[in-house]
Amino acid sequence: MTPRRFSQLDVFSAVPLRGNPLAVVHDAQGLSDGQMADFARWTNLSETTFLLPPDDPAADYRVRIFTPGGELPFAGHPTLGSCHAWLAAGGLPRDPGTVVQQCGVGRVRVRRGGAGDAARLAFAAPALRRSGPVDAVLRAQAAAALGLPDADLLQLEWIDNGPGWMAARLRDAAAVLALKPDFIRMQGLNLGVVGPHPAGSECQFEVRAFVPDLGVPEDPVTGSLNAGLAQWLIGAGLAPDRYQVAQGAALGRAGRVFVEREGADIWIGGAVCAVITGSVTL
Repeated sequence: MTPRRFSQLDVFSAVPLRGNPLAVVHDAQGLSDGQMADFARWTNLSETTFLLPPDDPAADYRVRIFTPGGELPFAGHPTLGSCHAWLAAGGLPRDPGTVVQQCGVGRVRVRRGGAGDAARLAFAAPALRRSGPVDAVLRAQAAAALGLPDADLLQLEWIDNGPGWMAARLRDAAAVLALKPDFIRMQGLNLGVVGPHPAGSECQFEVRAFVPDLGVPEDPVTGSLNAGLAQWLIGAGLAPDRYQVAQGAALGRAGRVFVEREGADIWIGGAVCAVITGSVTL
């Protein structure tokens, strides 16, 4: 039984307990897949990550990402939280301005600062694995799961960057916040929902994320979903090159996600704050 450094962080919030928590096990060499999965189920957080030396010589560290229901090739809030934990533990990136994370989708770049906030971290959105409209059968399932008539789904698109996301665009933020999803009908779907706030609001969009098959009926604040949404919405002219998202209000959180397009890259950013530091014996 080896004690290992442990961190628990709040991601996409500068105020503790208002974002999405992440558990990070440092120096995870020697842990089996089963031990990682068991610990992720035990923490019962939306994600738990394990930091390892990279296999890729161009990466600074490698991360494995587990939900209570299994491993993910990529996820956003674990990317930002893991990077914060690695830096806080003394990690030194090869490039002082950019940290390179290795995960199941390959390399993901993470930068410090952006949009006027030096304390913020942001990751470059990975390419979509699948895009375009969702077929009629899945659209009918999504509408039933959300308790909406088909006409209320203005669009339903694949925005899969690893976790299998599809996303529904609703008429406004109020419609997003009013949803009372049926998680039985949602089986097999990882479903995000987005709707605009009124002009002049602090945030451009309200977002919710539903992933019941991964043991997380609703995720508080979701980087991978917002990355896929940004690629879709900006690319389709439905969002500006820079905007802010609110997520988590339905769960008593106040997550904030900052989106910024620079050249060919779309950066997904947010604050990260440490809540628990110590050790864990596995």
